Amino acid sequence: MGFLRLDPMMVKLIITVLLASFFPAKGGFVDFFEYLTTAAIALLFFMHGAKLSREKIIAGSSHWRLHLWIMCSTFVIFPLLGLLLVWWHPVNVGPEIYTGFLYLCILPATVQSSIAFTSMAGGNVAAAVCAASASSLLGVFISPLLVNLVMNVHSEAPGNGLEQIGKIMLQLLVPFVIGHLSRRWIGGWVEKHRGLIGKTDQTSILLVVYSAFSEAVVNGIWHRVGVDTLLWILAGSVLILCIALLINVGASRLFGFSRADEIVVLFCGSKKSLANGVPMANILFPASAVGIIVLPLMIFHQVQLMVCSFIAQRYKAGNAKILAEQQVTVQKS
Repeated sequence: MGFLRLDPMMVKLIITVLLASFFPAKGGFVDFFEYLTTAAIALLFFMHGAKLSREKIIAGSSHWRLHLWIMCSTFVIFPLLGLLLVWWHPVNVGPEIYTGFLYLCILPATVQSSIAFTSMAGGNVAAAVCAASASSLLGVFISPLLVNLVMNVHSEAPGNGLEQIGKIMLQLLVPFVIGHLSRRWIGGWVEKHRGLIGKTDQTSILLVVYSAFSEAVVNGIWHRVGVDTLLWILAGSVLILCIALLINVGASRLFGFSRADEIVVLFCGSKKSLANGVPMANILFPASAVGIIVLPLMIFHQVQLMVCSFIAQRYKAGNAKILAEQQVTVQKS
């Protein structure tokens, strides 16, 4: 039952939320954390760019039908599920919670865990690298457009979708591109220090979460979000993920994808990126609303890790069984 254990990152997120709840940033510390968060986000995406290997992307880019479906699942199927949930409105919770569900549905796929689960399950790792990286990069453009298309977003400063995309490009895409262009000089160092890079990723996300929840606590988030709301977010996350997984399995078999490619579709087409979603929310939404809007994303993050870990273990066991049967057949022949 190892898949039921909390992800270490989720434990850190819970501790950060508790810290912000009891010791929120106030006064001059708000500006300090705002500048620190901006710098941390830039560093996060610089490192994402530096880690991206063009050779691996090229190696996995030939299967266009697979990649087209994953983009469809990420940026069409998921947003439709989010819109259906908002329309259905089965539980009477605050509108920010449904905004959070809709927001998580328009985000790109997560990169690291999608590739890790694909590898664990015996899938097409090269295709997973290509699909997850493309989703993350395209999400910088597509997700803000979808936010403005399907949500009524009110920013603290007047602006429009193009201005928001400009901010995202400046804070996320520009560091990403600079990091990728720097890979020829720092690529070797990055490969040797992947553990340190992972800690940089986590620290950046935790800083954003602390800043967002500090603002949310000052604005009374825990007077609006109770245990019943948290349980509904958990149930809604499970519902959305299970529907997405079923759709992706069905599509993989309808299109005749191999078992290795089906695994890629499952893990790249059914997951959402906390690393992209939290910094992007910090740009797209008013500071007072970010904390409550990212709550569904944070809970969905843990749900997808637990469910996908279980699925990856089942695929791994299935692969071992298939290999054993093949060996028996060879021995008999």
